[in-house]
Amino acid sequence: VKIYIHMAAIRPRSSSFSRSTSAASNAVPGLKHGPNGTMFLSSGIPDLDKILGGGFTLGSLVMVMEDPEAPHHMLLLRNFMSQGLVHHQPLIYASPAKDPRGFLGTLPSVMVSKDDKSRAHESEKEKGLRIAWQYKKYFGEQNSDSQRDGKSEYCCDFDLRKPLERHFFTGKHIDCITLKDSADLTTFHDRCSSFLSQTPRTDGNVIGGRIAIQSLCSPQCEFSDKEWDMLSFVRSLKSLVRLSNSVAIITFPPSLVSPAFSKRLQHLADTLVSVKAIPDEDKELAKLLTGYQDMVGLLSMHKVARINTQVPAILEATTFSMKLHKRRSLTLECLNQAPVHGSSGTSYGTSGSCSSSSKTGTLDF
Repeated sequence: VKIYIHMAAIRPRSSSFSRSTSAASNAVPGLKHGPNGTMFLSSGIPDLDKILGGGFTLGSLVMVMEDPEAPHHMLLLRNFMSQGLVHHQPLIYASPAKDPRGFLGTLPSVMVSKDDKSRAHESEKEKGLRIAWQYKKYFGEQNSDSQRDGKSEYCCDFDLRKPLERHFFTGKHIDCITLKDSADLTTFHDRCSSFLSQTPRTDGNVIGGRIAIQSLCSPQCEFSDKEWDMLSFVRSLKSLVRLSNSVAIITFPPSLVSPAFSKRLQHLADTLVSVKAIPDEDKELAKLLTGYQDMVGLLSMHKVARINTQVPAILEATTFSMKLHKRRSLTLECLNQAPVHGSSGTSYGTSGSCSSSSKTGTLDF
């Protein structure tokens, strides 16, 4: 008995460091561990992932309120779908268009930086070298480590001017469904149910699925006047997504539905976002905000998903400006107040003192 007690005493204890190492080794490309046992799936926009605290929560429903004057919601859908195809995740895309598969040709391509180009050029040179086979495997390990440490492992920067390469579409589970001239949502609900059953929450192999539904309440659909049927579909879809390792995004135009129905849809959403276009010549708004010329729209965060916790999300800001960096990638920035007359040219958010002006003004104290 003493021998057994001695062996149990000298047995190494597992610490929190070993637990985190095992979790890191089981990391899945395209997914990120979050607090309270949740996992995040990237939205395809690095700035939006930072605002959400890591991305869209697995098993959550995202609602995007469209702007009737501009299709800015399509930018969010394109990045969301492209990120899923890059990570080899199954995808369902539903649209009121007659040929929704044609929308896949507008998905943006992954932006390649100068460092990635030089690294790819060096790897081509390495392939041309005649070296022993046992040394070639070390080059492969270095390339895999660089890709693992890169930003493309979880969230990519997408170039909106270049279409996604065709090899991302081959061999992938992509289902495009048209909602035009549909009498009801029963058939589409069954296809979503079978799609989500392939990524159950109890499965050990976690694969994030994506569902993108564009303009659910569009007048092109025959069920657009059946608000109760659409509400039942969204409620059922939310319960199905919650039991799976997937994320569903639904965009809808609130101006084409009744206010009561719009409020019910917003209440069902785990994450609620709205987009709004900016007029080209709004002189009052140009005087109020800095960088107004580079803005293409505004994005407002109304609700952020919080699963397995009762602590609400407190964001530093709720409205962000949508900009196209070098007319290529979509970025989100906090709104900054333009400098008033008599200031040194810096906004109040970046000034270090109460008054950044050398002259006395009405706001100095």
